[in-house]
Amino acid sequence: MALPLMRIAAAAAAGYYLYKRFSPKPTGSTTNASDAVDDIDLRPGASHDEMVDAGVQETFPASDPVSVNPSETAYEAAQRKNRGS
Repeated sequence: MALPLMRIAAAAAAGYYLYKRFSPKPTGSTTNASDAVDDIDLRPGASHDEMVDAGVQETFPASDPVSVNPSETAYEAAQRKNRGS
């Protein structure tokens, strides 16, 4: 009784091994990082909320902190206006 069960178990193990050995494997990354950062348009002079939204879209993977560049300070805006006039 034990011998037929052993043969069935050995055949099943061999079949599983061959299945795993010769099944096609994905090449490279299975995620598409470019989908996370495509089509992010941030206009000059964007509001703080728009900058945060763009930073959240640029963040990949989700475990990374939000990437937001500091915005222009009031002093820098005043300096820019003074140079432009």
